[in-house]
Amino acid sequence: MNGAFYIGATGLRAQARALDLVANNIANLNTPGFKRATARFSEIVGAPGQVAAGAIDGGVAVDLTHHEFAQGELKTTGKPMDVAIDGPGFIELAGPDGELLLWRGGTLGVNADGQLTGAEGLPLRAMITAPVEARVIKINAEGVVTAAADETAAPVEIGRIELAQAKDLSSLTAIGGGLYRPAADGDVIAMTTGEEGAGRLVQGALEGSNVAMSDEMVTLMLMQRVYAANAQVLQAGDQLMAIANGLRR
Repeated sequence: MNGAFYIGATGLRAQARALDLVANNIANLNTPGFKRATARFSEIVGAPGQVAAGAIDGGVAVDLTHHEFAQGELKTTGKPMDVAIDGPGFIELAGPDGELLLWRGGTLGVNADGQLTGAEGLPLRAMITAPVEARVIKINAEGVVTAAADETAAPVEIGRIELAQAKDLSSLTAIGGGLYRPAADGDVIAMTTGEEGAGRLVQGALEGSNVAMSDEMVTLMLMQRVYAANAQVLQAGDQLMAIANGLRR
């Protein structure tokens, strides 16, 4: 069988998967804190003897796990439970099984136990608990959280939100909802919020996505050209097979 069929098919399949990724980026253009994903292509190299065995001896593979963590635009909402990170770092959340999850910020909540929560209702790993009578919660740029019964009451410090950073951002796995899972807890470095090299917290704001429609449209056009080129490879292979079959007659 002509290897052009297999090689062209891997290219078409890779571009189709990458197209889904771009579509997801565009769909999340207005999702707070969303980080665009990019496709990484690599060559498939066959080992000696694979061709005779009918295996694919070339082509392209695609990795869809890479995310770009460039800063998104901060948008003021005026809502006290909205918090954004201006700069590098993530807020640590405790997963359902106690696992460490990273979050770029968003709308905070308070669960039944009074704990501050992040995405998917997961509690902050700092385990900050608001008093039952608290009606005003404030978070400063250094992550210090205070609570008060009302605007006239003296605020009481109830905890501090520290940021963390992954040693290798490419090792983070997106699990949806703006959450990322590090390869291991040891791959995360603690940071002091607001200090040099770390981001600061901005209350009453949300970070916009870092998706640029112009970039995604350019990527789509490139994919269209590459997809057409792979289709031509299949067409050329089909023509060669037709010629070969004609010679046999």
